[in-house]
Parts: sequence; structure tokens; C-alpha cells
Amino acid sequence: MFSLTPVVRALLILNVIVFLVTNDAIIDQFGLHSFLSDKFNPIQLLTHMFLHGGFNHIFSNMIGLVVFGPMLERTWGAQRFTFFYFFTGLGAALLFSGINYYEVHDVYETVQAYRDNPGYDNFLGFVDQHAVSYYDRLTPFIDKFKSFPNDSKNIQDSVAIVNRIFSNQVDEPMVGASGAIFGVIMGFGLLFPNTQLFLLFPPIPVKAKYLVIFYGAFELYSGVYRTQADNVAHFAHIGGMLFAFILIKYWGSQRKTFY
Repeated sequence: MFSLTPVVRALLILNVIVFLVTNDAIIDQFGLHSFLSDKFNPIQLLTHMFLHGGFNHIFSNMIGLVVFGPMLERTWGAQRFTFFYFFTGLGAALLFSGINYYEVHDVYETVQAYRDNPGYDNFLGFVDQHAVSYYDRLTPFIDKFKSFPNDSKNIQDSVAIVNRIFSNQVDEPMVGASGAIFGVIMGFGLLFPNTQLFLLFPPIPVKAKYLVIFYGAFELYSGVYRTQADNVAHFAHIGGMLFAFILIKYWGSQRKTFY
């Protein structure tokens, strides 16, 4: 299982090289931004897959690639595995971006409403609804705004803070190969459902199909009930698994039709 195949090896090397030369400017330019951001560029749908936010991030993704990828590549061949990898990665990015657009667009409408009607109560409502993670940092200003709610400077500052919070949410890039890796995991579970895998935590054996079910359920729950402090792109993971399922089922139906 750990004998690397050509495409898996190439993806591993490329990801590591990019990680070693990555800096904040590269992430800002090539990470996947929201469709509502001025920084969005269609090429980011591809380039974000080779960027990672830290050692633990790339390590966990590359472990998934080298553990589950080789058997898929041996089964399908290099060309089909390569297509599968990028198809699931792009599908993950599109699903994540679509849901992100829905979520951020709601914030955008709230921001527009606040710009039209700024005030202490509305500001506190905006923070409670869309910026809980900023609350501690904003406490001194909130206290000042509460004491002087009609002060024009406080009102102007509150609008600037709302705009800055929205900008931070819109311009925060998503990076990582996780969407494609979760697609690979789904592919492995569908093709080799009864393969026994030995987990590290907890150290027990589990069949691949149960691991896939657990991952899918966990990511769906985490995505739906995600807290503002959670910076994991759970819907990208779900997107990778979903597009992997669709593609494998499509390939299976094509083979049946052919025969």
C-alpha cells in the first residue's frame, strides 16, 4: 500500500515543493477566495489545491494521498487517477465556494443594512450574529459605544469595523488538497469497502467502508454546525467525497452499458 505510484509520487513532490516556497503573499494570490472578493481569480480553483496552511495541514493530506492513492492509481491507471484527483478537487472547491457565497452574501446584506441604519443595538446584533469571534477584541469599543450611542465618531467607527469584519471574511483564502484527498478516501472506500485499516487513534482495525461513513457523517455535522472559530473547510471535504461518489458511479454505469 505504501509503494508510491508515479502520479501519487509526482503530486506528493509537487505539494512539498510548493509548501517549502509558500509565503503569505503566495497564499493571498493563489488561495481560493470568495466569489464576492475582489481578489478572486478563476485559476485559484486549481492553485489552492497545492497550498497548505502549515506542517500539520500538509502532513495529514499527504498521508491520505500516499496511503489511499496508490491502490486507486494501480486499479485505474495514471490517466484516470489524475482525472479523478483533479475532478474531485475542483468539485470540492465549487461546492465550498457555492456555500460560501450563500453564507457571505447573507453577511453582505446585513452589512448593507447596517450601513443604512447604524447604531448601537444594530452593531451589537451584527457582532452577535456574524462576528462572535471578534467579541473580546471589540469589548472596549462596545462599552464606549454603549455609553455614547449617539456620538458621531462612534457611529462612524462602528461602520468601519463592520466593513473591516466583512472584508476579513470575504478575503480569507481557502487552501489545501483536502477536497481531492477526501475524494481519494471515498474512492478507496467504494472500490475496496472491506479492506481492513488499522487506525492510530484509537488503535483498532476498521473496514474502509465504515471509515468513509464516519468521515462523511462527521464532516457533514461539522459543516452544518460549524462555529465561527472553526477554520476547517468541511464542505470542501464533503464536496470531494460527493464528486468522487458521482464520478465512480458514472464510470460504473458506463462500463455496464458498454458490456
